[in-house]
Amino acid sequence: MENLLTNKTASLTEFRDPKNVIRKAGGKPVAILNRNKLEGYFVPVSAVNKINFELADPNEVDRAIAESVARNQPILDYLKDK
Repeated sequence: MENLLTNKTASLTEFRDPKNVIRKAGGKPVAILNRNKLEGYFVPVSAVNKINFELADPNEVDRAIAESVARNQPILDYLKDK
């Protein structure tokens, strides 16, 4: 099994009743599994409300975009020929 980003899990069968999954999770994110394979995460509003979101510095955004383009440039160059 891959590493999960939460210690709360539920199966797709259990997720048929999402209110019960939320109650059992205590407001924390839940990994949704299908036959022990991660399908996704269910994050209740109460968990999101605990996160402090900050605006990104425009310089950091520009730097991240430039790094992403530089990292992916060989792939883009390869695909130009296809």
